[in-house]
Amino acid sequence: MAAKGRVENLVAIVTGAGSGIGQASAIRLAEEGATVVCADRNSESLEITKKLIADLNLHSESYVIDISESKSCDELVAHTVSTYGSVDILVNNAGVNLPGVFHEVSNETIDQTLDINVKGAMYLTRAAIPHMLKNNRGSIVNMSSVNGLVSEPFLSVYSASKGAIVMLTRGIALDYAKQGIRCNAICPGWVDTPINYAHAELLGGIDHVYSNISSFQPIGRPGTSREIANLVLFLASDESSFMTGSIVSADGGMTAQ
Repeated sequence: MAAKGRVENLVAIVTGAGSGIGQASAIRLAEEGATVVCADRNSESLEITKKLIADLNLHSESYVIDISESKSCDELVAHTVSTYGSVDILVNNAGVNLPGVFHEVSNETIDQTLDINVKGAMYLTRAAIPHMLKNNRGSIVNMSSVNGLVSEPFLSVYSASKGAIVMLTRGIALDYAKQGIRCNAICPGWVDTPINYAHAELLGGIDHVYSNISSFQPIGRPGTSREIANLVLFLASDESSFMTGSIVSADGGMTAQ
């Protein structure tokens, strides 16, 4: 498949690229001409993503990382810049959703959620911005959630982490608006990805959730990873050049109610 060129010759880092929205985003950016460094803590999942991109006659690189470690984030960005010359797009997608009754939530769950969902995005963004400043350009796309805007049962910790991403996005956008760096966030609704399956079990199982999805997602179906990836591409590209600090809901009408 020939690249269409909306992000031609740009270098992108996508975290959580081994599955779901991250995988779809890595593929979508590669389709449009970006060199994509696919980052994830699961090496086997990364190889699947790399093969899917290779099957399109496109190139990507796999990079195994735990983004909760600041040094590892610094090393990922340094490797990307030394290998490909820049980092133009950063997609902070990696995340965990560990649902539970709030007063029963363990310290480990709280730490893991905040370390990956919030600190990981902070560490990578902090590492990438100096290189973006050198080129006077860059697009950061943060993956929040509809639960960064409204919450649901069993998701207090997850919602807190995704709300933090909303404010992180706005703060970074304001700090660098005059220096060519844009930062926007996406708030997906219920998308058919594995990150939601544990929550579904607490709600009666995935079949029950999908059979009743019209009650909370008016479009009447779960979203797809590809649909969110299309929005990632738009925000990463110059087509969204007047957007920064935007919090974009892609939720099938959930927050319109």
